[in-house]
Amino acid sequence: MLKKMNLWKNQNNSSSLRDRIQQIIDHEVPSHVAIIMDGNGRWAKKRALPRVAGHHEGMKVVRKITKLANELGVKTLTVYAFSTENWKRPKMEVDFLMKLPEEFLGTFLPELIEENVRVEMIGYMDKLPEHTRKAVSKAMEDTKGNTGLVLNFALNYGSRAEILDGVKRVLADVQSGIMDEDELNEEVFSSYLMTKELNDPDLLIRTSGEIRLSNFMLWQLAYSEFWFTDVLWPDFNEEHFVEAIEAFQSRQRRFGGV
Repeated sequence: MLKKMNLWKNQNNSSSLRDRIQQIIDHEVPSHVAIIMDGNGRWAKKRALPRVAGHHEGMKVVRKITKLANELGVKTLTVYAFSTENWKRPKMEVDFLMKLPEEFLGTFLPELIEENVRVEMIGYMDKLPEHTRKAVSKAMEDTKGNTGLVLNFALNYGSRAEILDGVKRVLADVQSGIMDEDELNEEVFSSYLMTKELNDPDLLIRTSGEIRLSNFMLWQLAYSEFWFTDVLWPDFNEEHFVEAIEAFQSRQRRFGGV
């Protein structure tokens, strides 16, 4: 009897979620969603597991959320996978994190191709191990013709470094006469950043209860809507993502106006 009640409850919850998804699709969906995937280590610690177990579980969540974002009509999903500061972590953990793109893309790539998802990356690829570079480059090459959701990995990415590099390139172009300094404005400067091919995020999601940006897309998030949750990333599911989109749709974006 209890088994039947649980089955009915799960079916009812599933039906309710499908209704909410349809409601979202019928309204304005954020074109670009960025996610700071936080809490993998704490998730593992709560279960007396090594931190790497949390990272491995979190990888499965990326797969689920990518599929849902694509279904909802999100154009770009940027996930903060590894920051320029994460190199300070223990070597064993860093080595494991550098293997995750290879495992994730190795198993998920056929599905990404089938679902018309294009893989992109922002960050300093030249500093990554060769096996990580090869996995990411292969995924980008194999999906470059896809026209659906852009799954954008922020890998070895740091926003301050990105902005400083952009400033240096602007100065070089001004000094060489390629650009007049009077031509420099926000739109022009954005073209010197790693995200030059992408629209700025409409919505930022951060998990695990932390309320900070952690050197992530500082320029691009100037007018994004923020949504924070105490849920640890490995526990983040489709319903949480739907809740974040619903919160976005309930807000009025003024961009400094009235």
